[in-house]
Amino acid sequence: MHARTAQERWEELSQRPLLALALVFAVAYAVPIVDTSAGHTVTAACTVVEWGVWGAFATDYLVRLALTSDRRTFVRTHWLDLCAVVLPLVAELRLLRLVSTLLLLGRRARMATQIQVTTYVAGVVVGLLMFGSLAVLSVERDSPNGNIRTLGDALWWSFTTMTTVGYGDHAPTTGMGRIIAVGLMLSGIALLGVVTANIAAWFIERFEKDDVEERAQTAAILALTEEVRALRAEVAELRERPPVER
Repeated sequence: MHARTAQERWEELSQRPLLALALVFAVAYAVPIVDTSAGHTVTAACTVVEWGVWGAFATDYLVRLALTSDRRTFVRTHWLDLCAVVLPLVAELRLLRLVSTLLLLGRRARMATQIQVTTYVAGVVVGLLMFGSLAVLSVERDSPNGNIRTLGDALWWSFTTMTTVGYGDHAPTTGMGRIIAVGLMLSGIALLGVVTANIAAWFIERFEKDDVEERAQTAAILALTEEVRALRAEVAELRERPPVER
């Protein structure tokens, strides 16, 4: 058992606080969208919280970079984290903070060995449904030709989009709304692939386990068969020997 590095200790210690901050970010992002009557003070406070949470995840990336022994390799293998840190600084767009924070949260959650694939996928599905609905509602609600006006409409649209069903009763009409739709479609296809691969791996593991047990049983039967043959040969040899004269 190898001694844990400073980076591994930091990742373990910061895992739960960052997940808690992600929940705070979710609330801060949702409040101005769901509560249309929220005043300027509430909206500004939520914006500060969003930037603060993003800053915490960005700081986490910088700390891990400082603690790693090979920074060049760390940057090369964690390029998506770097993009998520830099992305919101490029343009003052609220959606970029959402995307970057989700990317950093997803990458960070994947490091937790105690989080199983099923739990991780379920969390991603719920997160994408919630944030996808809020994001599309924020850009489509005030669109003149839009038909996604309520949170219920947005949730229904997100669900049908992620599952690639697409009934067409609700559809984004703005450019940003369509970009969100493309992201949800690709995410839904990717998650479906992960779930399918996980189920297939489970079946393969079960078949391999059964195959190993069957091979072990076959080997045991063959060994017993050889022993029986050897015993029969010895008995036959004893019978063919002439009786010993006294």
